[in-house]
Amino acid sequence: MINEYIKHTQAFRFRRILNWFPMGITYALLYMGRYNLTVAKNALGNLMTKEDFGLIFGVGAVVYALSFLINGPLVDRIGGKKGILIAAFGAGAMNLCMGLYLQYVLSLSNPANAPLNQVFTLLYAANMYFQSYGAVSIVKVNAHWFHVRERGIFSGIFGIMIASGIFLAFDVTGRILKSPLVVAKGFEGGDALWWAFLSPAVLLFAFFLIEIFLLKDTPTKAGHQDFDTGDESSGENLEEKVPALQLFKRILTHPVILTVALIEFCTGVLRNGVMHWFPIYAKEQLSSGLSVGAGWKYTLDNWGLLLWIAGIVGGMSAGIISDKLFQSRRGPSAGLFYGLLTFCIVGMFFSLTNGWVLAALIFIMSICVIGTHGMLSGTATMDFGGRKGAGTAVGVIDGFVYLGTGVQSFALGILTTKNWDYWPMFLMPFSIIGFLLLLRIWHAMPGKK
Repeated sequence: MINEYIKHTQAFRFRRILNWFPMGITYALLYMGRYNLTVAKNALGNLMTKEDFGLIFGVGAVVYALSFLINGPLVDRIGGKKGILIAAFGAGAMNLCMGLYLQYVLSLSNPANAPLNQVFTLLYAANMYFQSYGAVSIVKVNAHWFHVRERGIFSGIFGIMIASGIFLAFDVTGRILKSPLVVAKGFEGGDALWWAFLSPAVLLFAFFLIEIFLLKDTPTKAGHQDFDTGDESSGENLEEKVPALQLFKRILTHPVILTVALIEFCTGVLRNGVMHWFPIYAKEQLSSGLSVGAGWKYTLDNWGLLLWIAGIVGGMSAGIISDKLFQSRRGPSAGLFYGLLTFCIVGMFFSLTNGWVLAALIFIMSICVIGTHGMLSGTATMDFGGRKGAGTAVGVIDGFVYLGTGVQSFALGILTTKNWDYWPMFLMPFSIIGFLLLLRIWHAMPGKK
């Protein structure tokens, strides 16, 4: 029933918070253990060039995308709790390995002779394999706890989780590296950098233990009654296991999910084309020796905080617009953001040398891409994949996100080395294509054409 979620008891709502809040922190910590590579790249300087960084992150993104072919149906079968535990422990272990290896390299008399980038390519790829369990698992669990009519608000929560992880990766990691305690315990030459990887590793291990006891896959397992969430699985026997090939056929022949996947490919290009490359560009401006103004330093020092605010604004705005203005349709909310995103990219062409103006445009773009990503990958996957196929649906869609991430990582690593003018030129076509695709699903709702 459409308004069944209104009948949730206070006890149910409180238990649901206990379920998603620690899981949300775990997901944020996964982001911290994913984007800390950007912080390390800026600090390592010539030990990791832009092309090296593009290759390492690009390979990791492709591994992340392809892993969903296995992990999506697997999480649909084993449940989201086991999936998030695999993600937390595996990503924690890989971050620990990267930190230990970085500590070893920076202790050498000539770190440039060590195969840093080759080893990091392998370790970061393994990290991204385990990371791929995260989004699949969190959507799989929450598909059982949220009705379709309240999932727009959940997309706001999902966006805040993402933004919190980005804040942890950029600002908190940066401040950890600058703290007197870490600097005092490091050797000369900046080898305290290994804390960029050690910090998320320790925290992920801690929440691995917490989630063992606290997280439940369904309301029934937490002592509450399951309910019909109004998605594509309504009326089906949820206890019946669906073979992986049948799940893939169901997802890959669903026109809305396929369209969302293509849109999210564009989102992957745009989101990481903004988040990763702005701090690298700002760092180059500050290192150029030219008088470039205070805008670059301020935004670089507070990049994670700005993205965190952008994520909260984008995620909650997208969810409220979807649920309150468009009767829980996801296309219109994401379409409005994509339209604004296109105008901002046009503005980038004329503001590459103005720190404050470019930072403002990037901030608005971040609102748009984080809000859109939470709405489509975090919410539309639950709606159209249903409780039975949510893991596979988010696997397919998030796989496309990271295929887009891989494309931009390889491409911008090369293009920005030639000339930064190629940066907005590369982003523009994906913004236009994403907007046009969103027009195709403007009226889409679960169970309807």
